[in-house]
Amino acid sequence: MNRALQYINLAGVLALTVLCVVQWRQNRALNLGLNEQEKTRQAQEQKLAEQEKNIRGLNEDLARFKEQVPKLHEDLVATKDKLQATERLNEQLTSERDQLQASLTNWMQAVTDRDARIKEANERITEVVGRLNASVEKFNQLVTNHNDVVARYNELAKKAAPPATK
Repeated sequence: MNRALQYINLAGVLALTVLCVVQWRQNRALNLGLNEQEKTRQAQEQKLAEQEKNIRGLNEDLARFKEQVPKLHEDLVATKDKLQATERLNEQLTSERDQLQASLTNWMQAVTDRDARIKEANERITEVVGRLNASVEKFNQLVTNHNDVVARYNELAKKAAPPATK
């Protein structure tokens, strides 16, 4: 019986060893799984912290945008008014430019007509000056002839005059 008890004891030790190995493997697998889950949990916490940080930043941006929208709207209205005023000024300046171009064209035509009249007047003046010069030459010739006639007359008058008594 002693031997039987030893075999039973051996069988119990073997069974206990097998049970310990099975339990150890099971605990090891659970511990590895727990470690993986802890890593996953930490990664998830880190992602969550980053997302919360992003959300705070986005909320701050949203608040700034909400503050800027009314100012941007005012700027838009002011810019629209300025654009309309500029367009009106542009139309006015375009109209004035067209009027000035028409006036310039008319003025240039008037200058061309004036230049033609001046040229025509210069031609007439040149013709009149030519005739005047011819008349002056004739007059000078006439004066020269008159002086010659007067000189001859004086000579003849001296010759024909009785001598004067003293």
